[in-house]
Amino acid sequence: MSKVVERRLKLRKRDEVKEGTARINPKTAEFLGITDKLEVVLAGKKRYNFDVVLSDVVPVNEVWLNSEQMKRLGIADNTTATVRRPLAQAT
Repeated sequence: MSKVVERRLKLRKRDEVKEGTARINPKTAEFLGITDKLEVVLAGKKRYNFDVVLSDVVPVNEVWLNSEQMKRLGIADNTTATVRRPLAQAT
């Protein structure tokens, strides 16, 4: 059984990101084993899945999400959340 790699990252609002996608630094994605989807876990309870877009512009400690979608989900800008590969893919 492999260990699930996860990291606490800042969620940032960005208008240029499409809904349903998340921009993440390629180095961070490689460390977490993320290829096409990622899971954001808030307070250990709420889970959201996003399609991944790799971008060198994104700092290694941040994930960029669509600002309208974050507002709809009730996520504030600069929130710290656990980011990992979706659990279904982790096995």
